[in-house]
Amino acid sequence: MSTSETSQFVRLRVELVVEIGDADAVTKAALQRIADDPDMPEDERGHSESAVTEDTAEALAYLVDPFDLVSEVPGVELAQASWSSEQISYDPDSPEWDLGEDDGAEDDEEDVLG
Repeated sequence: MSTSETSQFVRLRVELVVEIGDADAVTKAALQRIADDPDMPEDERGHSESAVTEDTAEALAYLVDPFDLVSEVPGVELAQASWSSEQISYDPDSPEWDLGEDDGAEDDEEDVLG
C-alpha cells in the first residue's frame, strides 16, 4: 500500500499516572485557568469551578491540554482530542501496571510491520 493510499491520521495513545503532592496547588491553578479563560460562558464557569474544587482529578484535567503535547511538533495538526482523569489506586509493583503488556501494542506493531 503506498503512502498516498494510507490515512494521514494517527491515533496517539498516552496514559499517564501522576502523583498529586499538593492538591490545593492543583485546585488553585485550575481555578486560575478557569478565571483567566475569556471565552468560557458564565454558567459553564460556575459549574467548572465547582467541579475542580470538589475533585482534584477534575482540576488536573483542566490543566492538561492535549494540544500542548503536539503544538510544537512540525507538520502535525491536532484533529481531535479527548481526555479524562480519575483517582485510582496505584501499586507500581503490581503486574497490572506494566504498560504495554496486555494492551495489544505488540499485535498492532506486527500489523504495521507485517
